[in-house]
Amino acid sequence: MPRRSPLALGLLGLAVCLLAAPALGCGPGRGPVGRRRLGRRQLSPLLYKQFVPNVPEQTLGASGKAEGKVLRGSERFRDLVPNYNPDIIFKDEENTGADRLMTERCKERVNSLAIAVMNMWPGVKLRVTEGWDEDGHHLPDSLHYEGRALDITTSDRDRHKYGMLARLAVEAGFDWVYYESKAHIHVSVRADNSLAIRTGGCFPGHATVTLQSGERRGLADLRQGDWVLGAEPGGRLVPTEVLLFLDRDLGQRASFVAIETASPARRLLLTPSHLVFAARGAANGTAAFLPVFARRVRPGDAVLAHGAGEQGLRPVRVLRVSREDGVGVFAPLTSHGTLLVNGVLASCYAVLESHRWAHRAFAPLRLFHGLLSLLPAPADAGNRTAPEAGMHWYSRLLYRLAGGVLGHEVLQV
Repeated sequence: MPRRSPLALGLLGLAVCLLAAPALGCGPGRGPVGRRRLGRRQLSPLLYKQFVPNVPEQTLGASGKAEGKVLRGSERFRDLVPNYNPDIIFKDEENTGADRLMTERCKERVNSLAIAVMNMWPGVKLRVTEGWDEDGHHLPDSLHYEGRALDITTSDRDRHKYGMLARLAVEAGFDWVYYESKAHIHVSVRADNSLAIRTGGCFPGHATVTLQSGERRGLADLRQGDWVLGAEPGGRLVPTEVLLFLDRDLGQRASFVAIETASPARRLLLTPSHLVFAARGAANGTAAFLPVFARRVRPGDAVLAHGAGEQGLRPVRVLRVSREDGVGVFAPLTSHGTLLVNGVLASCYAVLESHRWAHRAFAPLRLFHGLLSLLPAPADAGNRTAPEAGMHWYSRLLYRLAGGVLGHEVLQV
């Protein structure tokens, strides 16, 4: 066995401690985010017209802003999940199953509430009278249109129970509970941003990167340890190492933004919340380019592209921007946090619209890989296999921490 220097081993141990510390929060505790344990303390019913928390529903401290109607068959419709919990009675007066459709977060909370209702009143079940609305029966900005809101009662429709039902909903972890009517309780949750969690920032597998040698390679064939072209903060092209994949899934469906340019002709596909360096209108240098979500790019804007035979990057005008569905998502992380994809400079980061802060957030991961490079390479280092599928644990941890600290309004889909 090769001998490792005490300094390298000591630094490696320090990095492991740094990386392991945040993961301690994943151990036994409160359970899913937002859910409160039902203790033995005395619960007080909500009063008629009272809401908890005591702020408007669509604010940061409650369920957050509406993100727009979810239409049947749309990309966001795939994020709604049916709830077939036998302990819940769904009114489903439309006979379409719409009341059973909801976000994952909402499903988790209502299932928890169903248990609490049966424990509080044996023989009584939770009843859902309104869920996802596709027929326009609510106000234009209602969270019912997104599967994030429910109207609930008890199965015996005993209105004397509704105040306590509202309190149980608060304890079950709903983000906003309102004793809205003598006939029902209104509850809602924050947006899952499940699409951002699964494919927050990715490129399709058929996209290509430029290796240090100038060769083009598809992202599906890219491996950890490859050297590709990226850029420094000043815009100068530099070789940068692929450290790992933040996400890699050959079978994941995703909606991509297609950005097309001319002179040189380039076509970049990336998920809507992925960062790309762009400038409004015409730009002569790289200083005016800022990282923005791909969905914010418009025709007439400029991006930074690398032409065949050229030594550096130059601004190119965006001709058109469109949406395109595809299968396969890939999110390589490089040491510089940037890379050329289909000849256009893009960030490795997404969801938070700040390349600088995202790069800082992944500093412990870069440190860890830097320290690993000080150790002698194993004998089979040349036989590199395909990375594991799925989102990297560190990415998922950061999304969860940022969502809890900053709120999901800051993290964009």
